[in-house]
Amino acid sequence: MKTTTLFEKYRPTTFDDVLGQEKAINKVKLLLARGWGGRAWWLSGASGTGKTTIARIIAGYGADDFYITEYDSADAMTAAEISRLEQDMCYLAPGKGGRAYIINEAHGLRKPMIRRLLGLLERIPNHVCIIFTTTKTGESSLFDEQVDAHPLLSRCAKIELTNQGLAKVFAEHCRQIATVENLNGKPLQSYIKLAQSCKNNCRQMLMTIETGDMLL
Repeated sequence: MKTTTLFEKYRPTTFDDVLGQEKAINKVKLLLARGWGGRAWWLSGASGTGKTTIARIIAGYGADDFYITEYDSADAMTAAEISRLEQDMCYLAPGKGGRAYIINEAHGLRKPMIRRLLGLLERIPNHVCIIFTTTKTGESSLFDEQVDAHPLLSRCAKIELTNQGLAKVFAEHCRQIATVENLNGKPLQSYIKLAQSCKNNCRQMLMTIETGDMLL
């Protein structure tokens, strides 16, 4: 039986459920109002602040789960995989009709793959969206020393997630989850300290809670 971590179990499934990212969500909603497909997105932010969650929600607007392809890291974007992606995105999908591709840890993309992607991003069909996610640290050193990332970024709608003002929001959220899961034994202030020690990484906070660290 597959184990579901607390982070996955309580991962938001709607924009209204995403915590502490109101500014970013408002930008996303504004863009979605102009159309879902034919667009590439670039989501950047600190680890555990909601990049992949938001990417999945965006993807789900126009594509059914079976037609959402998620790559755990840019290393998976080989020449063969990009060729397959180019072929698949030519066809409408059943259901909602759309196809979505999420490329996590996008700062790991290498020069030959970026060249291939530049052409691909110029001709994204209206039933396709491509979403890149990256940490702020990774973005600051895009991608390797020989790569100019600006042409790629200029083809994407750029959404930056904040890491500020999240400690109390995440603390209250994680304490509520801990209570439901019978893993809570400490006051809110302890959860605020946990958020601070985890640098506002909600995933890391829930992993800590899951080990029983917040029990008395």
